[in-house]
Parts: sequence; C-alpha cells; structure tokens
Amino acid sequence: MDNADNALKGVFLRLTSPQILTEVIAIVLAGLIALAGAHVARTWHKNYLTDSAPARSDVWQLRVLEGTVILAPFLVALIVLLVVRAVLAMLGTPTTAVDTALQLTTALVLVRLGVYLLRVMLGPDSWIRGWENRITFVLWLTIGFSLVGWLDKVETTLNRINLIPGKTQFSLWALLKGLVIVTAFVVVTSLVARAFERRVMRLEQLAVSTRIGISKFTYFFLVGLGIMLGINAAGVDVTTLNVLTGAIGLGLGFGLQSIASNFVSGFVLLMDKSIKPGDVISFTGHTGTSTENFGWVQELRGRYVVVRDRDGVETLVPNQNLITNSVINWSYSDQRVRIRLPVMVSYDDDPEIGLKLLFEAVEHHPRILKDPPPVTRLMAFEDYGMRIEVRFWIADPMNGVNNVRSDVNRAIWKIFRANGVKIPVAQRELRMLERPPALTAGRAQSGAKPADADPLGED
Repeated sequence: MDNADNALKGVFLRLTSPQILTEVIAIVLAGLIALAGAHVARTWHKNYLTDSAPARSDVWQLRVLEGTVILAPFLVALIVLLVVRAVLAMLGTPTTAVDTALQLTTALVLVRLGVYLLRVMLGPDSWIRGWENRITFVLWLTIGFSLVGWLDKVETTLNRINLIPGKTQFSLWALLKGLVIVTAFVVVTSLVARAFERRVMRLEQLAVSTRIGISKFTYFFLVGLGIMLGINAAGVDVTTLNVLTGAIGLGLGFGLQSIASNFVSGFVLLMDKSIKPGDVISFTGHTGTSTENFGWVQELRGRYVVVRDRDGVETLVPNQNLITNSVINWSYSDQRVRIRLPVMVSYDDDPEIGLKLLFEAVEHHPRILKDPPPVTRLMAFEDYGMRIEVRFWIADPMNGVNNVRSDVNRAIWKIFRANGVKIPVAQRELRMLERPPALTAGRAQSGAKPADADPLGED
C-alpha cells in the first residue's frame, strides 16, 4: 500500500512540475487554436460552396479543397506544436510531452488523409462516408498506443481473455486482429473491383447489360476472394469452415431459395441482354403504377430491377419474376411502336370520309412517324355503326404512349364535329307486348282461373 501511494505521489509531482505544466499548457493551447481554425475553415468552405455553386465544374478541385478543410485543424495544431517545441528547445526546457504530442498529431494527419483518400477512391456512395470519423479514431488510437508503447500491454491483456473455453484457444485479441485483417483485404479488393468496374463501363463496344454483368460478377468475386484471403491471413484454417458452408448450403436449400434464385436470375438478365437500363417495359401482376405497369428500367441490381413509371413511382421487381413471367420490352430490338385507335361511325355517314378524316387527324402530329406512314382501315360492321381504325407508328415510347393516344383522340373528336361525322352510341330498345284478347277469352271459357286469383278460392 505504501509503495502504491509513493508511486502515485511521484506521478503527481512529475505532472505538476513546471516543465511538464509548460508542455501541457502548450499542448492545450495548440488544441484550442486547432478548434478555432477548424471552425473558421468550415465556415469559409460552406460560404464558398454557397457563393460559387454555379461555377463548380472541376470535381478534383472540389475534392482537394474538401481534403484541405478536413486536414486544416490538424495541420494548424502541428504547426503550433512545432513552434512551441522550437521555443522550448531554445530555452533549454525538456520537450518530452511535446514530442509525444507531435508524433500523435502527425499520425492523426496521415490517418485522416488516408481515410479521406480511401473514401474518394471508393466513390461518394461508399459505406466509408458514414464511418469516416469512427475509422479514423480507431486507426489513430491503435497507432497512438503503439507510439507510446502501450500496444504490447494491451495485446497481452486481450490475449488472456479466451472467448471459447476448452482446448481451442480463441482470444479477444485474435478476434480483433482477424476483423482488422479481413476488413483490410475487403477494402483492398473493393478498390480493385471499383477500378475494374470504371474501366469496363467505359468500353462502348460492349452492351450496357454486358458491362454491368461483368462489373457485378467481378465485384462479388473479388470481395469474396478478399474475405477468404483475409480469414486465411488471420490464422484461421479455411478447411474448418466446412460446417459453415454446409449450413449455408442447407439454408439455400430450405429458406433462401428465393434470394438465390433472384441473384442467379439477375446475372441471367445481364448476360442474355433481354433487359437493360433504359429499356421501356410493361409487366403484369404488380401494383404501383397508374399507366398499366408501363415504365423505364432504371437499374439492374443483384436481387431486383428498378422500374420507374411516368408518375415517378419506382417499383422493385424481383429478377425471378422477369425470368418466369412474360414481359413486354418496347425497346428490345427496335424502339418503334405501332398504335391502333378504333372509332365507330354512323351508318348514315360515308366511311370513306371517316377514313380520310382519321388520316388528317394524325398526319401533323410531331411524334408520329412519316415512314412507315399512318394507315386507315374499315374493320367491321357492328350492330350500331361501322368500326374504322387508324394505325400509326412512334419511335419514342419512353416519352409516353398514352399522351399520343390522347392527342389523336382529341384531334379526331374535333375534326369529326367540324365535318358533321357522328360517333354513334350503342342503343337498346325495350318492347313491352300485351296479351292478345282472343287468348284471354279462351282462358275464361275453359274455367281457368286468372293469374291473380286467390289460390284458396277466396276473393
């Protein structure tokens, strides 16, 4: 007990010595100046982006500016610590604490810069964006423990914590080490996969669906390979994972058939080029659209296809449904689409005049093609009129089909009214027949009771 008290007193006296207090005050001042510099840098950056929004065209310039703003407080603290150390060295004061702070600050600058560059390389939608500060703190803390000589003590302490009691020893340190190594392998393989994806997507001679298929397959393959290599590098025998792979296979056989089928169907869609981003499709059996399930393919994902309709509703269609069900691809081989509009005209009108007016109603529409030209047909003689039809072609179904129908129908209505052509309405005649007088007299002479007579014989 006395030894512990003496050691505690010795530490307290050392921390309260003038030399240590001077260094601690200098380190605190450097931290405060760094916080103030960070606030000023963020405010300036925010105002710059607001004022210069229309002129922001250089992506790399914006990224360099963002990185400079992020590193500004740490660089300011590093400069202040260097100045303080130089002053203390000139005065002959020990600089042990300041040297340690300089090492930790330098490590923080390098780690923060590395994490930021990693986020830039993985893209703006990377998962690192939300974990950037946490990853920086964990890496810097690990490096800091190593710089001050505490890492060996932490490793020894964590190695004593056995997570699997028994003959096999699996310590907490082994778990953390394995997670770090596997994560590092996954990050590296993700960078390689992203670089390969950007390279493939620039190959214009390949179809879009083929490029997406190659990119997705390469990404999953490299990330899976990185996980396996990371597990092996962490000291875990890969052959011991047979039980785990068997459990995964059992799960695929019972509960994950649909998920596995959707993933396989997604690769089939990418390889056979039946559906690709930008195609106009219509499908049945799904709700969420107001234009008869008509929409544009926005994305091809591993499990589903994103279809966006004209109302802005995005429907997530499982890939398996597109493989097993019939899907109309309006732009599979040719984007030209023929539209037919039937109209009824009265028997009192001349059908030749009606056919001529139909042609005039469609010939000036900007989206209707001149080659092949519109045609009109007399289709049938119905109960209450003659059914005539106009047929025409459009080359841009992605801009909508029903809007062209509406325009042509309005034009037909106007031109028919202007020329006195009537569009008949189905009519039904209801005839009520009275009973013949001779039949009534015959029933009276035969003694037959009237239909409304009382069945009990009472009047």
